[in-house]
Amino acid sequence: MTTLGFDDLKTRLRLPDPGRAMHDVIRELYPICRSITGNGVRQTLKVVGRHVPLEIHEVPSGTRVLDWVVPKEWNIRDAWVKDPSGAKIINFQSSNLHVVGYSVPVRERMPLTELKKHLFSLPDKPDWIAYRNTFYRDDWGFCVSHRQLQSLADGQYEVFIDSAHTDGSLTYGEALIAGRSSREILLCCHVCHPSLANDNLSGISLLALLGRYLVELSPHFSYRLLFLPVTIGAITWLARNESALSKIEHGVVVTLVGDAGGITYKRSRRGDAAIDRAFAHVLKHAGEHQIVDFTPYGYDERQFCSPGFDLPVGCLMRTPHGEFPEYHTSADDLAFVKPEALADSLAKLLAVLDVLENNRSYLSENPKGEPQLGRRGIYRAMAERADGSAREMALLWVLNQSDGKHSLLDIADRSGYPFESIREAASLLQEHKLLRELEEGAS
Repeated sequence: MTTLGFDDLKTRLRLPDPGRAMHDVIRELYPICRSITGNGVRQTLKVVGRHVPLEIHEVPSGTRVLDWVVPKEWNIRDAWVKDPSGAKIINFQSSNLHVVGYSVPVRERMPLTELKKHLFSLPDKPDWIAYRNTFYRDDWGFCVSHRQLQSLADGQYEVFIDSAHTDGSLTYGEALIAGRSSREILLCCHVCHPSLANDNLSGISLLALLGRYLVELSPHFSYRLLFLPVTIGAITWLARNESALSKIEHGVVVTLVGDAGGITYKRSRRGDAAIDRAFAHVLKHAGEHQIVDFTPYGYDERQFCSPGFDLPVGCLMRTPHGEFPEYHTSADDLAFVKPEALADSLAKLLAVLDVLENNRSYLSENPKGEPQLGRRGIYRAMAERADGSAREMALLWVLNQSDGKHSLLDIADRSGYPFESIREAASLLQEHKLLRELEEGAS
């Protein structure tokens, strides 16, 4: 068996503080202007590629992908607004959030009344800048603080957006880390948001570090890590990989994992898939959390869980999107994401993956009556431990339920004991030839 764990990760990667390491990745990626296509995505994937071996895919603009079409590639070099005195009052160079994503190029002079049609602010958050985009329609705009918007004087303003929509491509990154089985665990994050630290530089940094760790292991499952533009990226990947989807055994979309809120897990469309049960089990023993049902809105779990695919893919978050004030604003910055929250999110995901990696079914080799554990020295070994009585109960549960029909996760759920305790009991019983592990698919 391969054991995945936070402490093992620290040892193998020689990282005393993985949360700080993830925050450092976020800090490096934060200034880059990303969108659903363009050089910002490529720059981001280049950084990720230093941590996990990525295959970079370029899908040409105009490519039909399911019911969608890959859009033109968008890149931006500069943008600003000058007031009547000629002073730059809005400047892309100071924050890439100032420009509405995918804005068409503009060079015009216009009165304030006309300019205001293209300015967006947050009246209830007067000092923050909003994140907005104009995907799939030709338009342009700037986001400003509401306080600044209210301070603008009448007069002629000069507007400049140096952007380009070209026949280029959509870019995404993919890493396949081979395990002993060809069955796969899919791990996905989105790479299309500009300077927003929690949404979703936190997810990118977590999967980059997790991928680096998985490369050091010999896992049971193969792991497929996807770094995609949201929606169109997942749809593109699904369209190009439909014939291989049957290999996916479990999946998780990782997003919003750096804020100080408790863990949230959103179930897959199936609701009772193994990934859903594994998260429910781990979080039950892990403090503050919430588990929410699937809804067809959110991140790319809704693409993987669309009815034509119905893959067992859930979503790992902390505070859900739209439920924290900083969401899609300039306040989602480097100070908003916490190294300790990043570390906790990674630890929880590792615990879930450990359950999936080691969930096996066993058959008792002595099923008629309770086998005598004392003469095998098992009770004596337990008596030397402070948790001996709990270990004894775990052993008895495993012996009783190992009829080939119940997995270790089934036993853990029924008994109320953590998966780790049940797995250790099974390992000890197997060592004493009281259990036989069943091959996958056997019963």
